[in-house]
Amino acid sequence: MKTKGLRQNKINIVTLGCSKNLVDSEVLFTQLKGNGYDVTHESKRDDANIVVINTCGFIDNAKEESVNTILRYVDAKDAGVVDKVYVTGCLSHRYKDELEVEIPTVDAWFGTNELPRLLKTLKADYKKELVGERLLTTPAHFAYLKIAEGCDRPCSFCAIPLMRGSHVSRPMDELLTEAQSLTRRGTKELILIAQDLTYYGLDLYRKRNLAELMNQLADVEGIDWIRLQYAYPSGFPMDVLDVMRERPNICNYLDMPLQTGSTEQLKLMRRGITREKTEVLIETIREKVPGIALRTTLIAGHPGETDAMFEETYDFVERMRFDRLGVFTYSHEENTHSYSFEDNVPAEVKQERTDAIMELQQGISYELNQGKVGKTYKVLFDRKEGGYFIGRTEFDSPEVDNEVLVPASQQLIQLGSFANVRITEAHEFDLYGEVVS
Repeated sequence: MKTKGLRQNKINIVTLGCSKNLVDSEVLFTQLKGNGYDVTHESKRDDANIVVINTCGFIDNAKEESVNTILRYVDAKDAGVVDKVYVTGCLSHRYKDELEVEIPTVDAWFGTNELPRLLKTLKADYKKELVGERLLTTPAHFAYLKIAEGCDRPCSFCAIPLMRGSHVSRPMDELLTEAQSLTRRGTKELILIAQDLTYYGLDLYRKRNLAELMNQLADVEGIDWIRLQYAYPSGFPMDVLDVMRERPNICNYLDMPLQTGSTEQLKLMRRGITREKTEVLIETIREKVPGIALRTTLIAGHPGETDAMFEETYDFVERMRFDRLGVFTYSHEENTHSYSFEDNVPAEVKQERTDAIMELQQGISYELNQGKVGKTYKVLFDRKEGGYFIGRTEFDSPEVDNEVLVPASQQLIQLGSFANVRITEAHEFDLYGEVVS
């Protein structure tokens, strides 16, 4: 029988939350591997004696999931299955003092910018020569490239600056080095992420420099697709659209969270834009990049949202016909500006409004997808599941957007490869097709 004293250390990293958290976990994974540690990511075997939980603290549901995950591993520690439990990430950064009291058996808590201290606690060195190197937890053919940390926007509802700090861009040469390293390992798609991509370069180069970064990354040999996620509408750098239109390996895709279609609500949310200006921006984007897929997210039930404001947002969605759309119910977050307002929209009304917009979007998505039947698209295949090879077009980001399904019985497709697929059938969020030569 093994004893704790003789057990060889194995570290399991558990990641919760968004793709930005995933990148942080991959950096930690790379540093630990570089120190010679046996490391896994989200091991299903529960055979690691040290667990590092990278938490999310964005909204209530995410916080609850993070706390439940911590408690699960604390219980495993109490049962002697795990020796050490460490917690890092957004929840830990934001609520460290309270959590230390509530869950005292966690061995140590770390903030979002405390990687060197976490490594030191794990008796590992921070290796500067590994900066820009990444061991991926995603399939090798796509990777998230985090181009900046933090956010300077004053959105009233958002707690991200409390957890991630002010906006800090990563130097362009560092990003190019990382992109080149990823392509050597088989990455074909780069998904650019940040709290706000459009602020890139303001702190380093005294100008919005996203367009130049896109051009430089588009020159990296081996990158077939570059995708933009999380672009703020106010002050959007229009030169980005010129690069998107001119460079064939930059996807005609833009993720732009708009939050609401009500000007009055936008003012309450401190978004720095009106519905009218938003509509002009959307029209301009579609004119400059014909065929672009626009993804957005909305918030239902922000304090002060009246029936009339909601109807304005509903009408906005109906007219704008976004290609992809998601809705969050408002979460009342401590220390944000919106927290000073009464959370006066009942939970059931928030959910009703969410459901109404998603039902509307389901119909829009179905109609748009029907227009794809008979057309052929370049598809990148991610996985095989349930008798289908499953992939995405340039208009779809992993996990959040539409997928293309090709019956595995018809032909063999190499995962991580591209193929031309003719669409034969379309549903609300899935397309079915066949590979054509």
